[in-house]
Amino acid sequence: MTVGAKERRQSWSFRGWPGGLSARLLGLTALFVMLAELMILAPSMAGFHENWLIVRTRLAEEASVAVELAPAGAIPQRKTAQLLEGAGVVTVAVSSHGLRRLLLAGPRMETAPTLIDLRHRNSFERLTAPFETLAPGPPRMLRVVAKPQFRDGDFVEIVAPEGPLREDLTAYLGSILLSSVFISLVAGVLVYVSLNAVLVRPMRRITGAMERFRARPDDPQARLKPSGRNDEIGRAEVELNQMQEDLLAALHSRARLAALGEAVAKINHDLRNMLTSAQFASERLAASGDPNVTQALPRLERALGRAVRLAEGVLAYGKSEEAAPVPRTLDLATVLRDAGEDAGLLAEGEADPAAPPTASQAGDAGPGVILEVAATAHRAVRADPDQLHRIFVNLFRNARQAIETRPAPAAPGLVRVTTEVADGTLRIRIADNGPGLPERARARLFQAFSGSQRPDGTGLGLAIAHELAAGHGGDLALVSSDETGATFELSLPLSPPHAGPDGSPGGA
Repeated sequence: MTVGAKERRQSWSFRGWPGGLSARLLGLTALFVMLAELMILAPSMAGFHENWLIVRTRLAEEASVAVELAPAGAIPQRKTAQLLEGAGVVTVAVSSHGLRRLLLAGPRMETAPTLIDLRHRNSFERLTAPFETLAPGPPRMLRVVAKPQFRDGDFVEIVAPEGPLREDLTAYLGSILLSSVFISLVAGVLVYVSLNAVLVRPMRRITGAMERFRARPDDPQARLKPSGRNDEIGRAEVELNQMQEDLLAALHSRARLAALGEAVAKINHDLRNMLTSAQFASERLAASGDPNVTQALPRLERALGRAVRLAEGVLAYGKSEEAAPVPRTLDLATVLRDAGEDAGLLAEGEADPAAPPTASQAGDAGPGVILEVAATAHRAVRADPDQLHRIFVNLFRNARQAIETRPAPAAPGLVRVTTEVADGTLRIRIADNGPGLPERARARLFQAFSGSQRPDGTGLGLAIAHELAAGHGGDLALVSSDETGATFELSLPLSPPHAGPDGSPGGA
């Protein structure tokens, strides 16, 4: 059996009879109604049992009145038998003022009858009496005592056979069970139809939308359209629709990343060869003896080294995950200064910001954006040098590009770095005096291809910086953003998670 056929069979089994939710709902409803009927069965039988005895007592009481009205208080034997048979009893006695009189007497009984005093009975006796009557065994003779209704006196006492009561009680029990089954089925069908329309069909609609979306996520018809209900089903429809939107966006982003990763891998293969050639050329330049070349060469060599390692990392992993950081003890001021140079920022106290950019600043560097490092920032930090450099370059470049978009700056562009230590964490704040971030950009600021507000931007800079910070056991967050500028905070643990107990890098 193929996978598709198996899935279709499972789907049909879920929807159809008898394994579906509808069938189970019908069965459970009928079962619970039947249980409710059975719970009231005992009280109903007890009431029927007691009413049967009361009726026989009243008939016998009427017969006793007829006996007392007869001349001389005596009636023929044949008439006595007729009265007893009409009342369904074998003996009738009355008690008045403490005197008990036997008015109608039948044949003598071999065993004493079972006493049932209708005047003094508790609930347990009333509930168990019908089941004693229905218990297997020969019928008994019942001696019933009740209060009189048609005459004065203490009580009326009768003796009646149990057989007719057992027959009538059995018939009543059968009618109760039949009516319970009928009521259970009718109630079950009504509840089934109602809940099927209110719950089961909407759930089938939601399940069908899930199945269609799983099979064809790109098909617009597979999307669930909310019905607008205000109950839990409506909320489930809205959440499923939102989940489908998010999942579809994630699938498109994943496909885009996969295509981009393949293209980047091909580009990096050739780029690595070019950078290697550039490194050879820089080594030959180092032997030229030109002082200007000697001064600029270290920066060129660092940039080429980082570019080669990055290209090799992309080729080695073939995916967007970053390698685990290898922390070292670094001078934070030096790291900030190098990252500021690569991001095109001017060091504090450098040439006039209003002057045109020099040849070394042309292209990537923007004029007039100064990097100011607070005195407290001159401290040691343990981090991976290349990854920390990439974090600051991305943050500085974004700040510079934001400052350059100001329409008419009233003050020169400034990026200021401050630090503080709290709770075993080094907090580095990077603040700029740019226009700030728009509200719509803050929700997906650290998501790839989503956070950029420039037409030519990819939205990868902050996403990469955030991922690198998380790899160090830290975090990167937007602290504030308004018309006076934006402030980001980079949090790094003072003891990186990949460092050994003595502060050396962990791992192999």
